[in-house]
Amino acid sequence: MIKAEDIKPGKSYACKFKVETMLDKFGRPPNLSDVPLKGPGMYESFGLIMIRDSEKKLFKIQDLKNNDGRKTSNEFIVPWSDCWDIDDAELVDKKVD
Repeated sequence: MIKAEDIKPGKSYACKFKVETMLDKFGRPPNLSDVPLKGPGMYESFGLIMIRDSEKKLFKIQDLKNNDGRKTSNEFIVPWSDCWDIDDAELVDKKVD
């Protein structure tokens, strides 16, 4: 696996992460939920690293987890310490019928 410090600009990376956010009663964050929000809780997912802030040791991550294959619009600011399994990501356009 790749360390956060070793990420190279211009390449695509993804990782698993955890973040405290608002969740519904099924543990889903906004934009994945069709029921009222319950309150804050820990959410774990997989996402694409969009921005790396080396000074503050933070990532901006686009959440890729959902139940039907669609990309979500959820983005999270996550400390490096709450990210793991960082690896190269290959971005592929998927045709939807």
